[in-house]
Amino acid sequence: MNYCDEQRLGQERVRDYLARHGPGERRLIRERCREYLHFRERVAAFQSRYFQSHCQAACFQQQRSACCSKDGIVTFFADLVVNAVVSEPTALDALIAGLLTPRNDMKCIYLGPAGCRWQLKPIVCEMFICDRAKQEVFAASSRASTMWDALKKEEMSFRWPDQVVLFDELESRFMAAGVSSSLMYLHNSPGLIRIKKKAGLL
Repeated sequence: MNYCDEQRLGQERVRDYLARHGPGERRLIRERCREYLHFRERVAAFQSRYFQSHCQAACFQQQRSACCSKDGIVTFFADLVVNAVVSEPTALDALIAGLLTPRNDMKCIYLGPAGCRWQLKPIVCEMFICDRAKQEVFAASSRASTMWDALKKEEMSFRWPDQVVLFDELESRFMAAGVSSSLMYLHNSPGLIRIKKKAGLL
């Protein structure tokens, strides 16, 4: 299975699960993600304050992004779930439809004419800042560097399974309902499974 099909199937399975279980399930999952969504708001505010003007010019306008120029970004299954519960069903349908006819210009398959189709980008995308941008911004602001280190540490508390983490819980919730996906890395990745075993979670 190629990357685009893998992504499309994952997105479809999340959409179909939410459609089957109704708005109550969507609300429950969103409530469980409340702390993570607050974290994402703070990351977005940080990015806007310190990096937006730099990255807009260097990457978007000049198309030099080391992230969006790839056709195979890393997405966790939880990324799909969180995005789905904060998106309107029509927006999710449009995102999935875009995967049927992705752009063919060596750009991320999730980029459309108006930019990224995600309502809430995958955590790997959100936390990516190139070395050049960090060097320039952090040289001018030690406070920004300290804040970024704290945000990076907090990020791991949601997805790094050396403790009970949200991303693992979301995968387990869908798996219990019979949903499977190769994007369920916290249950499929040998490396992450080893971390869980070492932490006594398995």
